[in-house]
Amino acid sequence: MKLNTLFFITFITLIFSSCAENKIPWKELISKDSLEGWNIKGGNATYKNENGTIIGTTAANTPNTFLCTNKMYSDFILEIDFKVDPTMNSGVQIRSNSLPYYREGMVHGYQIEIDPSKRAWSGGIYDEKRRKWLNPLENNAKAQKAFQQNEWNHYRIEAIGDTLKTWINNVPAAYLIDDKTASGFIGLQVHSIGKNKKSLGKQIMWKNAKILTTDLAKYSKKNPLDPIITNNNLTFDEKRTGWQMLWDGKTTNGWRGAKLDKFPENGWSIENGELIVAETGGAESTAGGDIVTTKEYSNFELKVDFKLTPGANSGIKYYVDTELNKGPGSSIGLEYQILDDELHEDAKRGSYEGSRTVASLYDLMKADPIKPIKPIGEWNHAYIKSIDNHVEHWINDVKVLEYERGSAAFLKLVAGSKYEKWPNFGVLEKGQILLQDHGDKVSFRNIKIKIPTIKKKK
Repeated sequence: MKLNTLFFITFITLIFSSCAENKIPWKELISKDSLEGWNIKGGNATYKNENGTIIGTTAANTPNTFLCTNKMYSDFILEIDFKVDPTMNSGVQIRSNSLPYYREGMVHGYQIEIDPSKRAWSGGIYDEKRRKWLNPLENNAKAQKAFQQNEWNHYRIEAIGDTLKTWINNVPAAYLIDDKTASGFIGLQVHSIGKNKKSLGKQIMWKNAKILTTDLAKYSKKNPLDPIITNNNLTFDEKRTGWQMLWDGKTTNGWRGAKLDKFPENGWSIENGELIVAETGGAESTAGGDIVTTKEYSNFELKVDFKLTPGANSGIKYYVDTELNKGPGSSIGLEYQILDDELHEDAKRGSYEGSRTVASLYDLMKADPIKPIKPIGEWNHAYIKSIDNHVEHWINDVKVLEYERGSAAFLKLVAGSKYEKWPNFGVLEKGQILLQDHGDKVSFRNIKIKIPTIKKKK
C-alpha cells in the first residue's frame, strides 16, 4: 500500500511539473529542418539542420565561424543542449555583435564556453575578441565535473540587466556582473582549426534551443555562487598580464589635487563606484580643480571609462607637469579629449579642424570621425597607449589616432597650436595622469594602468 501511495505521489508530481513547464512562454530557436532565422558570420565552417539538430563541421584555414540569430536579444533566459567532439573547443555567443568599424566586422561579445579539455571550463564566461576570460571555472570543481564527455549536455543561461548566470547540467557554473554590452545576437561557434588536418571534419551539435524574453524575474533562478564583479576590479586576464587598478573605486588613494598636496575637499565625489566631478557652470572650476596621480609614469597603457552629461567637457591628460602652469587654470599635458561633440561649441574650435572632438589629441590632432561613440549618459571606454614615444588613442575598442611624441610632425603641430608657448610641451620623459575638472558633471570608473616591460636595445 505504501509503495502504491509513493508511486501515485511521484506520478502526480511529474504531471504538475510538466504542466508548469509547458506554461512557460518559451520560444523555439531551431526549426525542424532548416537554418531559417540564422546566418553565418566569420569563417567558412559549415552548418546544417538534421531533424532539429544543428550540426557544425570544422573547415581548414578559416577563422572562427558563427551561426548567428538574425534577431538581437537583450534580456533573456536561454536553454540549449549541445554535444561536442572531445578534441574541439566551442561556445555559445550571447549579446554578441559584428560591426564594420570593429576589426572589420569580427564577431565579438560574451561567450559561454564549451570546453571538453582537461581544464573543463564549460559554462564559464569568455569575452570573445575583447577581454578574454571574465568568469573562468578554476575554483568551481562541481561545474567542471558536471560536463559529460561524448554526451549531450544542457546549458541554462540567464542574461538580465548587467547580470549573467549559467548552469551546466543543472549545476551552477558562472555568475558575472558586467555591463559592457546590453544587446546582441546569439551565436553557435565552430572554432578555427588552422591547418590541423586531425581536426578537419569534427562536429559540434546543438538542439532544443529555446528562449524566454518576458516575465524574466518570475522565471529567474537563484545562483548560489559569489558573483564576479568587473567594475573597478581587474579581470582574470588583466591580472595575468600585469594590469593594476589606478583608482580603487572607493577611496581617493593615489590621487591629489593638481594644485594641492591632498585630494580636493570640494568639487569631486565618490558615489556607487563612480568618481564624479561636480557641475559648477561649465568653466574650468576652482571649487575642486583637476586631480592627478601621486605617481609619475613614462611608458604605460591606460584604461578609463567615462560618462558624459549633456554638453559636458573634460579630458584625460598624460605626461603632466603640475608645476608647468603655476596659475589657477588647468595643468599642462597631452590630452585625450572628452566632450559632447553635438552640444559643446569646443567641437568646432581648435588650432586644427576637429582637434577638440572626443578622443582627439586636444588642439593638435583630430580623432578619426568614424568612431563608435555611445550616447550621452552611457559609459564610453577610453584607452591610451604610450610606449617608446608611440602614442595611440582608442575609444570603445577602436583605434582613432596615433602619433610619435617628439617627431618632426608632432613638433610642427605643437608650433601651430595653443601650446607653442610652453617649452618642451608633450615631450617629457615622464609625468602624472590627470582627470580634468572643467565645471561639467562627468563620471569616471574602471581606471587601470599597465606598465610594460621594455627590452633595452643592444
